[in-house]
Amino acid sequence: MTETISTLREQIAKLFLPENARTLPIWLIGADGQGMDALPPAARAWVKAAQWKPAPGQCLPTPGENGLGGAVMGVGDAAAGYAAALAAGGLAPNLPPGDYHLETPIASPEMTALAWALGEYHHHAYHSGEKRGARRLKPPSGAAVERALDVAQAVWLARDLINTPANDCGPAEIETAVRGVARVYGAQATSIVGDDLLVGGFRLHHAVGRASDRAPRLIDLRWGDQGRKITLVGKGVTFDTGGLNIKGGASMALMKKDMGGAASALALAAMLMAARAPIRLRLLIPAADNVIASNAFRPGDVIESRAGVTVEIGNTDAEGRLLLADALHLADEEAPDALIAIATLTGAARVALGPDLPPFYTENESFAAAVADAGARVGDPLWRMPLWRPYESYLKSDVADINNAGGNGFAGSITAALFLRRFVRKATTFAHFDIYGWTPRPAPGKPMGGEPQAARALFEAISTGALA
Repeated sequence: MTETISTLREQIAKLFLPENARTLPIWLIGADGQGMDALPPAARAWVKAAQWKPAPGQCLPTPGENGLGGAVMGVGDAAAGYAAALAAGGLAPNLPPGDYHLETPIASPEMTALAWALGEYHHHAYHSGEKRGARRLKPPSGAAVERALDVAQAVWLARDLINTPANDCGPAEIETAVRGVARVYGAQATSIVGDDLLVGGFRLHHAVGRASDRAPRLIDLRWGDQGRKITLVGKGVTFDTGGLNIKGGASMALMKKDMGGAASALALAAMLMAARAPIRLRLLIPAADNVIASNAFRPGDVIESRAGVTVEIGNTDAEGRLLLADALHLADEEAPDALIAIATLTGAARVALGPDLPPFYTENESFAAAVADAGARVGDPLWRMPLWRPYESYLKSDVADINNAGGNGFAGSITAALFLRRFVRKATTFAHFDIYGWTPRPAPGKPMGGEPQAARALFEAISTGALA
């Protein structure tokens, strides 16, 4: 992973054209065919002959006198929420290389510009073949392109991190990425590495990462000196074998994405810093490999957390919550106004809600409503789930204060959230986002691959005063 957030911004900026550029038109067509009348007769006849259906993000090039004449794009039902809001993200991957503009007036020009940039992302660092041609857009009138670039560059960086194979993205590379973002925005970044974690009391974190030849580390970024204190904690397991409770091959295949929480938290931090949000920001990323060696931690081990809570290891494949527990305790010492954890934590979340709708947990009613609403507006959907306290009994241990994995197979995502909640006492608001971090099938604005879920929703919510 060699690209910085600054070089990514330069790449994305090239996707947009000046106002005086010569471009081809794109017409937006509603689910009921609204907008078809604006097409030239030849283009309208072509669309009809192709039996094209205007589903959100569906695109069809149209002929012109000298070849390509433009394109039509479906936006579906305008009331369909996030799918329609990001429909323009389906354009870039489906258009021939060229320069375009939107012929149809739109209500959200900035979202369209952002969607174009998100849809144009592609990860080709390991392809030796010829790179594809560019599709460029003249921004819609009224689009705040600079703000769209701020968000897009953070998303691209996070996608690159998640998509990078684990042999090229370990704990040290995560730290390099964080330090690169810190340099751009004038933040301070430090780290605690290897056995120094034990000196600081991060025994759970150290136990998870000690079997790897790539030293575990706690990465700590700080920025801003006024306003509310917002602390982000992102799970940074750069590869997860499951430890001695080893995963099967199919379950292990995508475990390069197990640092998706770290990538999402870093993306959110970058968005907030780029927007010069009036906050005091802290980002903590506990990074480690969960691998197998003679010194790997074992099922049945009892390890004292930084908080003094003893944890029985019921399953070494429930390692993410161990990393987060120590980091959350450190973060909580400052009594932040908001303490937000983002992690690819449980498969149970995907069983409950699928890959595209991450659950989140918080006891702050107004914050929950604001985040859910923001996610729907910007096409980064989330669904609130309950911190159901009676399920804490599932984490009971006979030999320690708590077990890291409920043994009955029930409520896996909820019990994981309750485990994390145990290590937060002073923060005014605590929220945990159990993301998948991956798009398994392409969607408008979301190519297949790594995705920093929750980052754009939280940025929108925080920017609009959800924590005021």
